[in-house]
Amino acid sequence: MPKMTKFGYSLVAACMMLFVAIGLPLVSYADDTAISTTEIQDFSIDAKAAFSLDFDTGKILYDQDGDTAMGIASITKIISLYLVAEQVEQGNLAWDDTVEISQYAADLSVSPDLSNVPLHQDVTYTVKDLYDASYIQSANAAIVALAEKIAGSESDFVDLMKEKVSSWGIDDAKLVNASGLNNSYLGENIYPGSTSTDENELSAKDVAIVARHLLQDFPDVLEITSTTTQTFGEGSYSPVEMVNWNWMLPGFTNAKDGVDGLKTGTTDLAGACFVGTAVKDGQRIITVVLNVNGHAENPSVRFIETGKLMDYSFDAWEQVEVLPANAELSDTKTVAVKDGKELTVSVALKDSLTLWVRKDMDATAYTTTIDYNDQFVDAALQAPVSKDTEIGTVTASIPADTLGYVDESSTISSSLVTTDTVEKANIFVRGWRGVTSFFSNLF
Repeated sequence: MPKMTKFGYSLVAACMMLFVAIGLPLVSYADDTAISTTEIQDFSIDAKAAFSLDFDTGKILYDQDGDTAMGIASITKIISLYLVAEQVEQGNLAWDDTVEISQYAADLSVSPDLSNVPLHQDVTYTVKDLYDASYIQSANAAIVALAEKIAGSESDFVDLMKEKVSSWGIDDAKLVNASGLNNSYLGENIYPGSTSTDENELSAKDVAIVARHLLQDFPDVLEITSTTTQTFGEGSYSPVEMVNWNWMLPGFTNAKDGVDGLKTGTTDLAGACFVGTAVKDGQRIITVVLNVNGHAENPSVRFIETGKLMDYSFDAWEQVEVLPANAELSDTKTVAVKDGKELTVSVALKDSLTLWVRKDMDATAYTTTIDYNDQFVDAALQAPVSKDTEIGTVTASIPADTLGYVDESSTISSSLVTTDTVEKANIFVRGWRGVTSFFSNLF
């Protein structure tokens, strides 16, 4: 969350701690009552864009203008901090490495309009110190210092950010800095070719993709994003008590069961934004809301709308086994066998096929598609054929579900395998078949 005065931060922090102390909830969320078809079909989020997905499968659960790029503010930091964690994983950086604070970062850290922790050039900070501050306090100067540590300059770090999101199939991202600030705060340090008022822009879908990669590759980040308060600069002459901007965490104003991340963002251009994640009954979802309406009147609206989106995502969808393991397909129960003692062999699914089905859809109205392997030549297998020979892949889908997956390769599929052994026919049988086939073709 880039933009916040020191007075505003102190006031908000004090209010949040008050709510923690007295346990007063300001908002309630839906209970576990069944969601109706009308509620599903009329559902919307009061924001310019909203998106949710199932973490494990990448199944899209909700998409409201999810492909339109718009401001993301400090949500940007999940890209930047992915790169930091990656550098540590690759051995190029260590959590206890010290980070030199440039004059640029030091000056930015005391800008009165921004969310920060104060950075001093005569104080020693570690990579972990700044990493935690970037998540918990959304400290803009802290991520700048880390960017300079890794790439030498923030601009060169932005190039790394662009390369990374491009590797995830995100080719329309507008990235101009590491923090998500409007460039107007960066003075002469703006990215080459960008303007003094540019900001980072991604679509809600792109944000969800980034968050999914972050949680897939660095799940331990949830230990930080779920931290409510933490002291920065402990032992220095300017320690700061950081309070997480995510008010959906336990004890805060908009607390919601199962929420353990992820990142807020706010600028004039981006409005109030939030990429969240929560777990319920073993299912993790990722949600995104961008430019939520009514933030000026109620700072909780991004969390209220996220709560609605989480409830919808959990309640409107269910996993349904449409075909069990060893099931035969209605239109492909056997396949031909060339030169076999038997001319056909039965085939069935190796594994079950389970789909996410929205509750206003008919789970029995699924379709299957077979992608045959190369050895399935001219619509037949060559004898001999062993039992459990894989002949192709069966993919299942529900035509009424047009949302799909964030990763096209993440379809629900199972191998199609033979259920019997077919030995090769002897030379006399094969010869006789050849003769009868010849004469049948003549007549």
